[in-house]
Amino acid sequence: MKAIKTAVVGASGYTGAELLRLLLMHPAAELVCVTSRQYEGEPLEKVFPRFRGVQGSQLEFTAPSADTIAAAGAEVAFLALPHGVAAEYAIALLEKGIRVIDLSADFRLNSAEVYEEFYGHPHPAPELLDEAVYGLPELKGRSEAIKSAKLVASPGCYPTSIITPLVPLLEKGLIDPASIVTCSMSGVSGAGKTGNVLFSYCEANESVRAYGVPKHRHLSEIEQELSIAAGQAVQISFTPHLVPAHNGICTTTSATLTGDADAIGAALEEAYGDSDFVRLLGKGQPADTKNVTRTNFLDIGWDYDPRTGRVLLLSAEDNLGKGAASQAVQSMNLMLELSATEGLQNI
Repeated sequence: MKAIKTAVVGASGYTGAELLRLLLMHPAAELVCVTSRQYEGEPLEKVFPRFRGVQGSQLEFTAPSADTIAAAGAEVAFLALPHGVAAEYAIALLEKGIRVIDLSADFRLNSAEVYEEFYGHPHPAPELLDEAVYGLPELKGRSEAIKSAKLVASPGCYPTSIITPLVPLLEKGLIDPASIVTCSMSGVSGAGKTGNVLFSYCEANESVRAYGVPKHRHLSEIEQELSIAAGQAVQISFTPHLVPAHNGICTTTSATLTGDADAIGAALEEAYGDSDFVRLLGKGQPADTKNVTRTNFLDIGWDYDPRTGRVLLLSAEDNLGKGAASQAVQSMNLMLELSATEGLQNI
C-alpha cells in the first residue's frame, strides 16, 4: 500500500499530539511534516517522549509554512490551529493542491455573518465557505461529500455529541425543535494548552463549573446543523461545564416529544445501526466517558420521561478523539478511499 503523506500544522497542542499519535500508528499514513514555532528543530520523540521508539518519531518540527509542507510532499494537511489563524494556511495549501482538514472553526459555518457574530471578527476567507464540507461523516450524505472534498471542516467536540443524536429525531419530526435544552460536561483538555489560571490543576480539580454562557461559540454550528435537519430555524439552550478530568465529554439533551416514544429508538437505529463509530446503547442506558476515551466512538443512550413528556438523549465521546483528532482522521480515510475504520479501531 502506498503511504499517504500527511502534515500536521500546529502539532504541539493537545489535539495536535493526538493527531500525531493516530498518524504514527496509521497503517496507510506517513508523517512528512509537523509544525510548531515553539519546538522548531526538535524531534517528535523529544517533545513527546511517549513516541520514542516509534517509526517516524525522529521527524523534526518545522516552522509553519505552506512552502515547507508542499516541499515535504504532503497530500493531506491537518490544521490544529486557532480560529482566524487556520484560514490563511488553508488558502495557501489549497492553492498548492494539498487537501485540507481544518480542526478550527474557520470553515464550519455556512454564513460569514454568523461567523462574525460568534467569533467577533470578519471571516478571513468567505470565498471558501461554499467549498468546505462539514465533516461529521455520520450525517446523511456527508460521507460522500467528504470523499470528494478538498477542504473539510472538522466539527467541534460539543457539537458532535449534541448534533448526532438529535438529527434523526428532527428529520422525522419526533421532537419540538423549540424545546431543546442541552447540558454538556467536558474534560479540561477541551480548553487546549493555555496559561489561563482557571484551567490550572488547583482551580479545576475537585470542582465543576459552567462557562461560556449564555452563548457559547459552538452554538453557531450546532444550530446550523439542527436547522438543516429540521427544515426550519432552530435555536437551543446550551450550557457547557468544565469537569476535573483530562478528556471526555458527557452530554444530556432533552426535548418535548411530539411523536411516538417507541419511534425514538427506531429512528436512531435507522440512522446509525450500521455506523462504524456510533454505538447505540438503547433505552434506559446512559453513556459513560470511561468507555469512549482514546477512541473514535460516540455512545448514545436514550430514555423517555412520561411525567414531563420529554425525550432524554445521553451521549459520550472523547473530546480529543471523536470530538477532534480521530474524527479528522476518519475524514482523511474517506477522502483517500480507505476504510473509514483504518487506523481507528483502538479501544
